[in-house]
Amino acid sequence: MATQPRTVAESEAEVALTRNRLVLEQAKAVGLLGTAKNTRLSGRVPSELIEAAKKRAHVTSDTELLELALSRLALEDDFGARLVGRKGRIPTDIDLGI
Repeated sequence: MATQPRTVAESEAEVALTRNRLVLEQAKAVGLLGTAKNTRLSGRVPSELIEAAKKRAHVTSDTELLELALSRLALEDDFGARLVGRKGRIPTDIDLGI
C-alpha cells in the first residue's frame, strides 16, 4: 500500500509542532516551566494578532500561545547582538587563508 505524500500545510504543521515541543522541553529543562501555573497574565491586544500567532504556531489555546511565546523569548540567544558587537575587533592583518 502506497502512502500519500504530505501536503505543504501538513509538513509545516509537523515542523511547527516539533519546534514547539523542543522549545517547551528546553524551557522545562532550564526550570522556566514546571507544574505550578501560579501567575496570571492579562493584556489587551488585537484579536487578529492572537489568531495569526495561534495559526502560525499551530496552537489552539491562549495559554499554549503565551507559554510558547514567552519560552521562545526567554530562551532566545543573543548571537546577533554579540556578532554586531564584535565589529572592528578582528585585527585587519589577520590571515584568513583566502
